[in-house]
Amino acid sequence: MEVLNEEILNAEIEEIAKIWPVVSKVVAVIYTEEEYKYAVKVLDRLIDMIGEDEDHPLASLMETIGARIEDYEDRHYPEPVGDPIGCLKYLMEEHNLKQRDLKELGSQGVVSEILSGKRKLTLRQVKALSKRFKISPAVFIEDE
Repeated sequence: MEVLNEEILNAEIEEIAKIWPVVSKVVAVIYTEEEYKYAVKVLDRLIDMIGEDEDHPLASLMETIGARIEDYEDRHYPEPVGDPIGCLKYLMEEHNLKQRDLKELGSQGVVSEILSGKRKLTLRQVKALSKRFKISPAVFIEDE
């Protein structure tokens, strides 16, 4: 029986080797921004295909890609911790941004009011900041 298992294992490895150049693009560790963007596109497509169907044949692939993406994001896009405005100020400093650079939030007056705490971020602004800094929108949502 040992010999048979060894033969089966070798045959499976040979089959994997044939498809590995394609499969490795989405299941291997992500090292570059280009690989990351590709994996995100594949994951988006799989989510559209699979939805909530946990029994779908590609559900485990979707989970695997999601884990690889999360690992890359954890290594390259650490989320600041603190209050939303403090996080925004920190991100502005880290990226050498001025109020005028945050046009997606509105006028310089609006940005000034946000930074001084006189105005809260809207959902649209939270989404824009999340996209710009490639971090979770939760960073910019205030706990009440």
